[in-house]
Amino acid sequence: MRKQEVRTGREAGQGHGTGSPAEQVKALMDLLAGKGSQGSQAPQALDRTPDAPLGPCSNDSRIQRHRKALLSKVGGGPELGGPWHRLASLLLVEGLTDLQLREHDFTQVEATRGGGRPARTVALDRLFLPLSRVSVPPRVSITIGVAGMGKTTLVRHFVRLWAHGQVGKDFSLVLPLTFRDLNTHEKLCADRLICSVFPHVGEPSLAVAVPARALLILDGLDECRTPLDFSNTVACTDPKKEIPVDHLITNIIRGNLFPEVSIWITSRPSASGQIPGGLVDRMTEIRGFNEEEIKVCLEQMFPEDQALLGWMLSQVQADRALYLMCTVPAFCRLTGAALGHLWRSRTGPQDAELWPPRTLCELYSWYFRMALSGEGQEKGKASPRIEQVAHGGRKMVGTLGRLAFHGLLKKKYVFYEQDMKAFGVDLALLQGAPCSCFLQREETLASSVAYCFTHLSLQEFVAAAYYYGASRRAIFDLFTESGVSWPRLGFLTHFRSAAQRAMQAEDGRLDVFLRFLSGLLSPRVNALLAGSLLAQGEHQAYRTQVAELLQGCLRPDAAVCARAINVLHCLRELQHTELARSVEEAMESGALARLTGPAHRAALAYLLQVSDACAQEANLSLSLSQGVLQSLLPQLLYCRKLRLDTNQFQDPVMELLGSVLSGKDCRIQKISLAENQISNKGAKALARSLLVNRSLTSLDLRGNSIGPQGSKALADALKINRTLTSLSLQGNTVRDDGARSMAEALASNRTLSMLHLQKNSIGPMGAQRMADALKQNRSLKELILQSNSISDAGVAALMGALCTNQTLLSLSLRENSISPEGAQAIAHALRANSTLKNLDLTANLLHDQGARAIAVAVRENRTLTSLHLQENAIGDDGACAVARALKVNTALTALYLQVASIGASGAQVLGEALAVNRTLEILDLRGNAIGVAGAKALAHALKVNSSLRRLNLQENSLGMDGAICIATALSGNHRLQHINLQGNHIGDSGARMISEAIKTNAPTCTVEM
Repeated sequence: MRKQEVRTGREAGQGHGTGSPAEQVKALMDLLAGKGSQGSQAPQALDRTPDAPLGPCSNDSRIQRHRKALLSKVGGGPELGGPWHRLASLLLVEGLTDLQLREHDFTQVEATRGGGRPARTVALDRLFLPLSRVSVPPRVSITIGVAGMGKTTLVRHFVRLWAHGQVGKDFSLVLPLTFRDLNTHEKLCADRLICSVFPHVGEPSLAVAVPARALLILDGLDECRTPLDFSNTVACTDPKKEIPVDHLITNIIRGNLFPEVSIWITSRPSASGQIPGGLVDRMTEIRGFNEEEIKVCLEQMFPEDQALLGWMLSQVQADRALYLMCTVPAFCRLTGAALGHLWRSRTGPQDAELWPPRTLCELYSWYFRMALSGEGQEKGKASPRIEQVAHGGRKMVGTLGRLAFHGLLKKKYVFYEQDMKAFGVDLALLQGAPCSCFLQREETLASSVAYCFTHLSLQEFVAAAYYYGASRRAIFDLFTESGVSWPRLGFLTHFRSAAQRAMQAEDGRLDVFLRFLSGLLSPRVNALLAGSLLAQGEHQAYRTQVAELLQGCLRPDAAVCARAINVLHCLRELQHTELARSVEEAMESGALARLTGPAHRAALAYLLQVSDACAQEANLSLSLSQGVLQSLLPQLLYCRKLRLDTNQFQDPVMELLGSVLSGKDCRIQKISLAENQISNKGAKALARSLLVNRSLTSLDLRGNSIGPQGSKALADALKINRTLTSLSLQGNTVRDDGARSMAEALASNRTLSMLHLQKNSIGPMGAQRMADALKQNRSLKELILQSNSISDAGVAALMGALCTNQTLLSLSLRENSISPEGAQAIAHALRANSTLKNLDLTANLLHDQGARAIAVAVRENRTLTSLHLQENAIGDDGACAVARALKVNTALTALYLQVASIGASGAQVLGEALAVNRTLEILDLRGNAIGVAGAKALAHALKVNSSLRRLNLQENSLGMDGAICIATALSGNHRLQHINLQGNHIGDSGARMISEAIKTNAPTCTVEM
């Protein structure tokens, strides 16, 4: 932490109590510049905890007046926009992603599906405190959020809480400034900057108010008139020197001015990239609304109309694109206003086919109609006539449109009176109800007025409406206002110019503008705005040609960029959805592999963002070539679950996927690459990505050929990775060497909970290594070692580990040649272990001796809930031992005894056990030979058993008589939910009769015949 030199109020009063105003200003400037007194009491101020009482300076009347002034400015209560607990904590993020730096705010929300990166949170009251005992408070903090996310609301909320003494208690002075205020100055010095927000410096005895620590808030960096240039700005340490405002801000951030003052900057993500990462001590992000907060926001808007609220919520939930954008609070409120007007206007038969809105442009058209209708104007005023509405719409677009359009081109989002005059805006018109729905007015500290559109998207909509109208009559390029041509250029020429410029804009700032411009040509929008803004039917002459023009923008680039995806959004706004629909149908039918053209790739990337099915899981199995995958890489970053099975991918593709998984933007949580052609080189590429990836929790590589070397690479990554919880390496021939590498990783890894190593030629040595790891590991919950060759020696080692391991819940040793000797080791472990819940011993060599040993242990075990003994030839003797265990065991809920050579006598003792057992829910006896006698025994048990839910008696030679016994027994059993009687030689007529009997006796039970 930089050394703070603090002067207490008492010392300051002694030194400067009678100084002149100029000296008082200097005192404050010296303190903010870190030149305060270094008296003996300074260290005490530094040691003050956040919850300690404020220093004497906080009681100074000037500070109190400052607090009151701030309260009067920010207001005293919550603002509309959802529950406040959303702002109670922020997401801690490590720098900006490429998406945030390069793309439009809408694209950021759509690509990430409205969700933030996995991140820690920091409470608002700890925003400027150290995160740990060994860290220091941040000097420069940045909070980012897309347009409308609530950055200014957050600042006002913080200032309000600080003024009430609820947060920021270690700050004696908080100085909030907006870039809207700063834009009114060409040049400014540091002391004037402070005086503008803390006017009390001119009063006597200012020095008494010298704070121990100050916070300077700079809200809205994205609205700064001049971009910050840290490379070419001259250093300035003189607080009296007037310099350009952008130079002043740059020097404050660098610490040349006010080095001891904490700086808090808010910004849209792309603009915050102006500040070098090395100067930022802490970056946080405001999260958007969740589903409940969307509901609360709309409830606040319409508290008394439950029918409207219910309908509105159903519309938002039904349209995924609309729901994603409603995670942005400002957009949610705008949507509520538009849908509310639509609801109140729905009685008009001419509008019956125009609601609900299906596209962004339709939604904004309803908002436009709301503004023109004067909804919300003062009571007593007559509603405007149709002619007035039409004239008002055209006049408003003419007044504000050119301002909005050229502001968009110049990245200008705040306008002042000189801007209004320059673009010929009639200030008197801005006082009307229509304009007030689009433009908001704000007084600045310099006593001037700033104007900005209520939301960035409204500026883009008005700009598009202006361009649409102007392009029908302009004889010059509207983007440059030059290149006069006669006759007129024509609408299509202007649209092509707009599309080309949007495709060339690397920051995507014209993306949504182009969407709106396309949407104005859709039939539904034309019907909505006919008369007020558009001419009836004028879209028909251009719609088809514009669709062809847009599709012509989809070129065979190496990768599908965000601009190409925006073209698909434009086609949707145009209601030309044939391309996207054809690709969606191909995905559903598994015919995607034949669609490889540039347009199809762009449509697939678009669907990965907006499709409900892809939101759950993007299944691209059996679909992709390496070329298509390479073109989709930028979009795969944001898929939560990704299936790429059976695509014949080889190692070079893993290099590409590794680069995706290594990206800071990566949101992939689960990825399946099963049944490809990945060798150890591909595994090494994926392993390198796991060293840095922080999102992936599940990796499925089953059915590849990574071998021992690939296993070792992944194991080395697991020693560092802290997010992966599930890893499947089934069928990769990792052998004992690979198992040893995995065991070494498990000894230190604390996050992996599922490890699948079946069909890997692992022998006793590999099992021994895994056993050693289990004695140390505390995270693994599921281990599958089936279809290996671990034999009795390996089992003995693993069971020895289970005697001490207290975390493993499921263990599969299916098909491992375990004999009765191994069963003895298993029995010993079951007596000692108190955590294992599922044990699979299918298809081993246990026979009746092994079953007896295990059954004796099950009598004592109190945790095992599922036991698989099928295909072990345990016979009637083994079944008898298991039955005796069931009579006393109270934990087992599932028992699998398929193909276990059990006959009628074995079934009889199992029936006797079921008559007294109260916990078993699943019993599977498929493929045995219990016959009619066994069926009668089980039927008798079913009459009194109250726990069994599923019973499988498939292929047991029951015959008609045995099946009837089971069916009639169900009349007294109302718990059984499913029974399987297939393969018992009952015949079709017998099956129908028994099925009817079961339906009569046990109507809630489903039967398979």
